[in-house]
Amino acid sequence: MELHFRRATKNDLPAIISMLADDKLGAAREKFQEPLPHSYYDAFEQINSDKNQELIVVEDAEKQVIGTLQLTFIPSLSNQGSTRAQIEAVRVRADRRGAGIGHKLFEWTFHRARERGAHTVQLTSDKRRAEAIKFYENLGFIASHEGMKRHL
Repeated sequence: MELHFRRATKNDLPAIISMLADDKLGAAREKFQEPLPHSYYDAFEQINSDKNQELIVVEDAEKQVIGTLQLTFIPSLSNQGSTRAQIEAVRVRADRRGAGIGHKLFEWTFHRARERGAHTVQLTSDKRRAEAIKFYENLGFIASHEGMKRHL
């Protein structure tokens, strides 16, 4: 299977938002409509202009966007001034799941994090996403911390 990993462009946003909205949880928080709300384009510009942010897409041999994630590099004073990589918004297009694309996306991500000097990669997953959590555990992620959020 031929896959190509690259930084997303503005033209990729409809495909990315479609994947983010393609389940019960995502459908409740995303607005996938034509045209997309301008807030997505504003967020893209912020992400794209930040050297510590990488919005990544995976393309198949036909140049169709079939996966995505956002990778954030967080410089820190802890761990002797090390960098950690935060993985967010991981999605593989529904009709392409189960074909190993997610594994390849994470292999690419681990390599990229090492290139940028990260000592740790971390992510969070909604507790209601049992299949995703199992997938992350199979990749070697462990639930080492208790995460908390407060919506504002």
